[in-house]
Amino acid sequence: MRSLAVFLIATLVAPAQQAPVSPAAPSQPAPVQPGTPAPAQPAPQPSATAQPPVGAGADARMNFAVQDASAPWAGSGAWMRRIFSPGDTRVTIQPPVRLKDYVVDGKLVLSLKNYLDLVLANNTDIAIQRLSIEVPKNAIQRAFSIFDPTVTSNFNATRSNQPAINQLQGANVVSQLNQPLNTRFQQLLPTSTTVFTQLNWSKLSTNDQFAIYNPAYTTTWQMGFTQPLWRGRGPYITKIGITIARAAKRQQDYNVRDAIMRLLVTAEQAYWDVVSARENLKVNQEALKLAEAALERTNREIELGATSELERFQPEQNAATARINVTRTEYQLRAFEDALRRQIGADLDPDVRDLPIVLTEDVTKLPEPVLYDREQLVRTALENRPDIKAQKIALDVNDLQIRNALNSIKPLFNLTGSYQTFGRGGPGFTRVGGAPVFVPGNAWDAWSMMFGFNYNTFSFGLQLQLPLRDRAGSANLADAVVNKRLAALRERSLEQQIRQEVLNAITNVESSREGVRLAQIAVDYARKRVEADQKRYDLGVINIFFLLSAQNDLATAQSNLVNQTVNYRRNLLILQQRLGTLFDDRGIVID
Repeated sequence: MRSLAVFLIATLVAPAQQAPVSPAAPSQPAPVQPGTPAPAQPAPQPSATAQPPVGAGADARMNFAVQDASAPWAGSGAWMRRIFSPGDTRVTIQPPVRLKDYVVDGKLVLSLKNYLDLVLANNTDIAIQRLSIEVPKNAIQRAFSIFDPTVTSNFNATRSNQPAINQLQGANVVSQLNQPLNTRFQQLLPTSTTVFTQLNWSKLSTNDQFAIYNPAYTTTWQMGFTQPLWRGRGPYITKIGITIARAAKRQQDYNVRDAIMRLLVTAEQAYWDVVSARENLKVNQEALKLAEAALERTNREIELGATSELERFQPEQNAATARINVTRTEYQLRAFEDALRRQIGADLDPDVRDLPIVLTEDVTKLPEPVLYDREQLVRTALENRPDIKAQKIALDVNDLQIRNALNSIKPLFNLTGSYQTFGRGGPGFTRVGGAPVFVPGNAWDAWSMMFGFNYNTFSFGLQLQLPLRDRAGSANLADAVVNKRLAALRERSLEQQIRQEVLNAITNVESSREGVRLAQIAVDYARKRVEADQKRYDLGVINIFFLLSAQNDLATAQSNLVNQTVNYRRNLLILQQRLGTLFDDRGIVID
């Protein structure tokens, strides 16, 4: 009997087991193509080369004992700190990092790689997405809570006085003081077995003269189990909540990667907005110089009497229009720079927010012709896109939910078993020849009798709960089946959407690449036309109107070349995002 007790005790206390990117070299300026606006001289590169940690400049921290999801054992130091520590719920958000490492000669110098590193480190929206993954991680911890052991204990003290109803009660007014103490331990095992052990102790004091023990100490120790035989049987069903939580965590991982990828696209678009506005500003400033030079020459010709006063108005109009274009582009550039500062958190640093920004990425290099295999790129997107991976995991979750719903409609059929041992003791009286004789005793007598295992009770039983009609369970199963069908249709719809997005992105890249080539040709011819009209004007063959028209057409062609070049970089960025290869193409690792 003692061996059986030791084996069951060991079974009861068995716990359920829960179960850097190398920096890219700064971009080197490519040779300027004929007819394009001259790029700015390359600025000195910053000394910082190491990639800042992702999220280092937008980490929200709390000086609070429960900011993590760890579950310490009761009585441990971590448990004591969590229970009794003051609840400081203030949140401290870390300031932007590494911005000053990219300051050179009072300017914020950024290549595209440096810029994206700062976006990953300091962008608040990316930090929000990374922090959201903690919720499904906590759900996994919550799912394991079904295996957490529990101890419940209660103590009562009851004093009662009641008149006797017969002469065998030993007193006219029976007075009793009952003090029971009950403690129970219970735990669900991964095998789906629920085990428990319970200890009951009580002390009963009375004025009944016929009581054998007064006070009477009673102890009982019971242990047992409940094993499902049908509904909820086996480790698979027992752990299905944990499996679902883990699948949801993987699904959220892919959703977060997809969201961060989209935020990086938005951030890089802001970079190209500034580049485009800055190059257009250079073109407009060059056009303004030509317009002012033409106006000055016309004014000299009028002063010398070489031309009519009426020839002044066209150059004046062209110069005024050029000034308007320069002013408009300057304010547009200022707005784009403010948007770029927000992406890297520079707007939060008073020492950096007002510094001029120098972007070193070269946009004058013509794109190389690439022949795209459309079907191969579609397959690449279907393999790499995080949104399609998340949708596939949703199908797995639906399968688990169907299995769980099928389990819930099964009849409840359980096997139960228990063992109990009993002990009683204390001081009292015994009658020998009619005279009461006092027998000394104490509470240890009851414990000694109980652990002697001489007074035992064994129990085994079966429990059956058979719903004659389970409408709720059937409805839950039907919902799970419908959700699986919906998830399958959503997967096919997403695959169709991905195919369309990839094909459209390829078309846009090829179109913008051809646009760059044609825009370059247009700039070459516009420049030759300006040179030819200048010579014709010097010879007096044409008037100022034709020369100004050629100069305006050159400015328009140069601006169009800048827009087509930046548009090509934008479309290439969108293609990388549609293929799901943006992180690899940019050398970014998201942990």
